Amino acid sequence: MANARPRTRIQERNRTTILEAALEVFSRYGFRGATLDQIAQAAGLSKPNLLYYFPSKEAIHAALLSGLMENWLEPLEALKADGEPVEEIIAYVLRKLDMARDLPRESRLFANEIVQGAPRILDQIQGPLKSLVDDKAAVIQGWADAGQLAPLDPYHLIFSIWSTTQHYADFDVQVRSILVPVGNAHFGDASTFLQHLFRAALTPT
Repeated sequence: MANARPRTRIQERNRTTILEAALEVFSRYGFRGATLDQIAQAAGLSKPNLLYYFPSKEAIHAALLSGLMENWLEPLEALKADGEPVEEIIAYVLRKLDMARDLPRESRLFANEIVQGAPRILDQIQGPLKSLVDDKAAVIQGWADAGQLAPLDPYHLIFSIWSTTQHYADFDVQVRSILVPVGNAHFGDASTFLQHLFRAALTPT
């Protein structure tokens, strides 16, 4: 089979524009609520032009989720077994908080997919994500068994990190309505609070 012809610069630009527009639409309305018409309008393209690049809403969504899973695994992959346990976990907390600040739409896209039962990424959750969490949970359990961390359940620790950091992206409207921050100033306060919270919980007595 002949190799596919490489995309032109305009084609690459249009694909990027479509994916950026789709990220905005999907993160706001979810997969079921989003339409191709909405995505085309947000991209500034006609619907037939959009369909030239992606044959369906499902194809656009799949392209976004594929890239998203790579980003989602990176912060936990960076947790080092040979590092100082408390500091390694605190660093992971801060990496997740940075993602909530810098990639809020991606976080909401992921949350919407999970709420719907993860029909399009369940295999990745049960495969690469579970394997990574199992590996890092074993590292954390080893630290706790060695007395380097307070006794805790490593899986629920990871879940609590996800919930306390991703909250700032997934419930952004609620957070901003209550705090009324200037820009992203509240992330500095969140960082200080979460470091104190997890350091107190993790440090052995």
